[in-house]
Amino acid sequence: MTSPKALQAASISDLPQYVDSLIIISPDLALLPNDFRDSVMATAQFDKRIGQKALLLVNDNAPGKRLVIAPTGPLERDYDDVRRYFDAAKQGVLEAKQAGATNPAILVLGQLDERYQQATTVAYLGACQALWQPLEAREFHGAAIEPIQSITVIGEFDSHYANAIAQGQYAARDLCGTEPERMAPPKFAEYCESLFDNSAVSVEVISDTQFIDKNYPMLSTVARASYAVERHHPRVVKLEYVPEGDIERTLLFVGKGLVYDTGGADLKVGGAMAGMSRDKGGAASVAGFMKSIAEHQPKGVKVVAYLAVVRNSIGSDCFVPDEIITSREGVRVRIGNTDAEGRLAMGDLLSEIKDVAKGEVNPVVFTVATLTGHAARAMGPYTALVENGASRALNLSHNIATQGDLWADGSEVSRERREDYSFIAPKTLADDVLSSNNAPSAITARGHQFPMAFLAVASGLDKHGANSELPIPYIHVDIAGSGVEGGDWQHGKPTAASLASIYATFCK
Repeated sequence: MTSPKALQAASISDLPQYVDSLIIISPDLALLPNDFRDSVMATAQFDKRIGQKALLLVNDNAPGKRLVIAPTGPLERDYDDVRRYFDAAKQGVLEAKQAGATNPAILVLGQLDERYQQATTVAYLGACQALWQPLEAREFHGAAIEPIQSITVIGEFDSHYANAIAQGQYAARDLCGTEPERMAPPKFAEYCESLFDNSAVSVEVISDTQFIDKNYPMLSTVARASYAVERHHPRVVKLEYVPEGDIERTLLFVGKGLVYDTGGADLKVGGAMAGMSRDKGGAASVAGFMKSIAEHQPKGVKVVAYLAVVRNSIGSDCFVPDEIITSREGVRVRIGNTDAEGRLAMGDLLSEIKDVAKGEVNPVVFTVATLTGHAARAMGPYTALVENGASRALNLSHNIATQGDLWADGSEVSRERREDYSFIAPKTLADDVLSSNNAPSAITARGHQFPMAFLAVASGLDKHGANSELPIPYIHVDIAGSGVEGGDWQHGKPTAASLASIYATFCK
């Protein structure tokens, strides 16, 4: 459960003896250090690939004689961003690895623009993203599957902070990217218990189905068909970090952990079920965030996280559209579509964490989920942030998006609107709120915004807006478009989306 360790060296001449390759990430060959520039420029006259893609050159001045030139491409245009460094590092470290390196060093050049102030750390995180191997692969092949042991970063670099983020992202990828039996709810909970063993984060796992039925009725409804299979029984995982000294801010998370989503009675058809073992990406990112907290132990910030870990199975006892479920908050929820299960799984935990937030210092509440196809359609590879008025008054989503641009963890900001609340309004006196319509979210107007309204109503957070007696900032974080590389939910590597940007916003 660990990514390559980040180390720091002041300069190339200070590199430890075990470093066996040098990866230089730069927008321009002219920026290369004197020891390498002339020879690389001379070689570039005969190999036009140099400066166009990551390439390994044999160089006597490089550690291990391995020199990798990884170009970023253009950096100066309005639409260029720090992902240029992230992607170059991914390509560069794979080139070094294929050449036999086990302890490469990275030198980042050309980051003069304000947009690239975190480029050095982002390059390290990009390398870690490239090197992650699925948990099942590591368990089958053994540790030798990934030979890279450490990455030494040259120049100004906070290795402690970088390691904390990388360790969290690594755990998030494991939890999100592992197949549904290996990471069924009980095993997801076991991974979390192991992850935080002897750490600053406490863990509580709720496994009693009678307790879940009574206290989390919407989650229980989603889990109902899974009760026939003991190894698929739901879990609620509660994590908490309390810092030493005064608390200045409290972050409270609810993560969607659908270890598999068949769609339930509204069964996913036409191949749409493939990749649904990654529908736990929200809970995975939250657990990864807590791992970063455990490693970094920031001052002044208390963090509470509840993970709804459940399987949406199909069977004789599955829930169906038209059912009316009374939530923990006492709200009567009419089921519109059983494939809109994530908001149900999170809703009761959100109600409980809202009650916790009332007694905390400067609370901010988040739901993090791979929730809607609309988020992916509307935002592409970016996270969608949908916030309430109390959050908007503090510019919280704007701040997260700003940090995301610096940390290769981009997002787009949306707002709750009156149409969202009209959409979920009850149609009869038999119920209080509609969970969803029965069309795909990707073709539904405001398909990623109205679920936030549902979550607010079902949990009671709608009573804590900007003009209430007790405002509680709330941000719904939809990572359906950003949670895996390339939008390939069956095969793409998980990205731990939202972890770095939220961490940089609140836990510097």
